[in-house]
Amino acid sequence: MQPTAEATRTVAVLAFHKIGEPPRGGWQTWNYIAEAVFCEQLAVLRDAGYAAVDVHAFRAGLRDPATLPDRCALLTFDDGYRTMLTVAEPLLARYGYPAVCFVPTDFVGGHNSWDHGNEPDEPICSWDELAELQRRGVAIQSHGASHRQVSTLDDAALQREVCASRACLEERLGTAVDLLAFPYGDDGGAARCAAVGTVLQRAGYAAAFRYKGGLQRLPSAQPFALTRVAMGPDTDLRKHLGIAR
Repeated sequence: MQPTAEATRTVAVLAFHKIGEPPRGGWQTWNYIAEAVFCEQLAVLRDAGYAAVDVHAFRAGLRDPATLPDRCALLTFDDGYRTMLTVAEPLLARYGYPAVCFVPTDFVGGHNSWDHGNEPDEPICSWDELAELQRRGVAIQSHGASHRQVSTLDDAALQREVCASRACLEERLGTAVDLLAFPYGDDGGAARCAAVGTVLQRAGYAAAFRYKGGLQRLPSAQPFALTRVAMGPDTDLRKHLGIAR
């Protein structure tokens, strides 16, 4: 079914990293959102009548936006930290909200060594923990294999990176993987937008997300450059959603 000209939706794709406090010996960064603040952000969505859609509904909405609710949000989490399982998911379950977790497959069961010196050392979920998240309604999708910036990769290296990640996730978790979040939000820049999209499409992806850029209008002429609202402890979600206080 082809979407009609008037069948459009604006989706609030929210991009989180870490829910909870830094580990012992760590330090606070903007990527940490306290549990109470996270619950307040979820309550903003609920009270404003936003429906949190799952990955299946979002995929359908890419093809036909009319299938999505008028007010909808996709909750995404980058990197696959263990706190996704121990802290974030139980809070999401309290609100009945599904989510998507983008995981760099080379680091599963390890730590966020790509952030050494910039962020505290945090454990990344193991394969068993990712499978448990999936059982609880969190879709596991690609964040590349080695968490490298697209702008540092030529097209052949990018092809290897995204194909390896997709194949690994599908094999280990038995899930369909066709969404990607660019590490660091780096999509290669405007000059490479078309080329990166071609690489991802050939690799079997349906869409890819940047890290910032605000709300996303669907249908999109650039499904491999979708925008998200970067979520931190001081993000004014009401402002992003256009909700009066």
